[in-house]
Amino acid sequence: MGAAPRERRRAAGGLCPAPGGPEAGMGAAGPGGRPRAVLLGLLLVVLVVVPGRGLDNGLARTPPMGWLAWERFRCNVDCRADPRHCISEVLFFEMADRLAEDGWRELGYEYVNIDDCWSAKQRDAEGRLVPDPERFPRGIKALADYVHARGLKLGIYGDLGTLTCGGYPGTTLDRVEQDAQTFAEWGVDMLKLDGCYSSGEEQAKGYPEMTRALNATGRPIVYSCSWPAYQGGLPPKVNYTLLATICNLWRNYGDIQDSWDSVLSIVDWFFANQDVLQPAAGPGHWNDPDMLIIGNFGLSYEQSRSQMALWTIMAAPLLMSTDLRTIAPSAKEILQNRLMIQINQDPLGIQGRRIIKEKSRIEVFLRPLSRAASALVFFSRRTDMPYRYTTSLAKLGFPEKAVYEVQDVYSGKTISGLKAGDNFTVVVNPSGVVMWYLYPTALREQPWRFDQQQAPHGGARPLLL
Repeated sequence: MGAAPRERRRAAGGLCPAPGGPEAGMGAAGPGGRPRAVLLGLLLVVLVVVPGRGLDNGLARTPPMGWLAWERFRCNVDCRADPRHCISEVLFFEMADRLAEDGWRELGYEYVNIDDCWSAKQRDAEGRLVPDPERFPRGIKALADYVHARGLKLGIYGDLGTLTCGGYPGTTLDRVEQDAQTFAEWGVDMLKLDGCYSSGEEQAKGYPEMTRALNATGRPIVYSCSWPAYQGGLPPKVNYTLLATICNLWRNYGDIQDSWDSVLSIVDWFFANQDVLQPAAGPGHWNDPDMLIIGNFGLSYEQSRSQMALWTIMAAPLLMSTDLRTIAPSAKEILQNRLMIQINQDPLGIQGRRIIKEKSRIEVFLRPLSRAASALVFFSRRTDMPYRYTTSLAKLGFPEKAVYEVQDVYSGKTISGLKAGDNFTVVVNPSGVVMWYLYPTALREQPWRFDQQQAPHGGARPLLL
């Protein structure tokens, strides 16, 4: 359900015409480069005028949560050879059952999202999209009804272009209204609109046009766009102020793969460019670093804990892409961590930032939360042994006279009466994290704000409003 990287473009039989795609955004401010905060205010380029009302649909006030097919199941359409893992209605029926029956729905995981390769290779006689008749014999409306009956919501995939990334019918500009209406009639609750096989000019017109078309259906449909990923993810090509009026969430960067290297590449890009990306996020409009791959094959236990913590700090959508029928208990425990989800779903919707990069290869991330609380992540890029990292909250920029109650998000252990000036030591495993939830016990209950100028190590210092 992501912007098409080179792998998916090859699978589609050719290169998507995506000039300045995700790889192009790495040059001026990629990993190791200096983020350009001034670009946000000075280099915004208004690409289009949104016809009719902007998004304003009241949806996705916290980051969407659910399950998504792509990373784990890709474009497997061979249901005769592999009926259990192919893209078919059976797969989505069974994932809906697991979300409803295994404790996911009650925690907020409510979307069952179809990705690419669901449709027939041709539209019908009236030009409408239709699901593959062999793999979805009962149709998408019946699938939506099944999902809704279990207290869940259905998402679907489209592509603003002549073809989807997998080579199925795309949504050309003359089909935007028709496809939006089709999705609404089927009972779809989220649309992910990719951008393979379209030009920058077509994207600049088509993505806002889909906003208008979805509004016109009268059905509340969360709108996820890949537009920024196809334009390099950064200003001046990407206008995040405008984007927040068009989409509920957006892919900024290339698809995640089932590997730790892929997770790190996303983390590097997002935090190298946090001065641009962090102000763009908030209730109703979110940066999307792509799926959670916890429970698959590429991450260790420590790396899985790290992805969950870092995505939570980024206020990212929590869209799992794993087989919920066979998920290991250890992966399920990570994904169902209640305090983690509470932090991710914090109503303030402030995206966190990296505040320190140490020579020891320890990094510290901070996310301000409601009721003057905050979340801290201590992350190790080391590969040798557990590292003892000593610091204090005052050194991290917290108010010096404050006193905090601290809860370790993973272990549940608490520290009472931690003064900002007190030194403490956390032991961080290789590729792992320690994550804290902190709230003041001797401080006015006011939300944090980021002060860029006074931040330690070029990061963000939390101050009281």
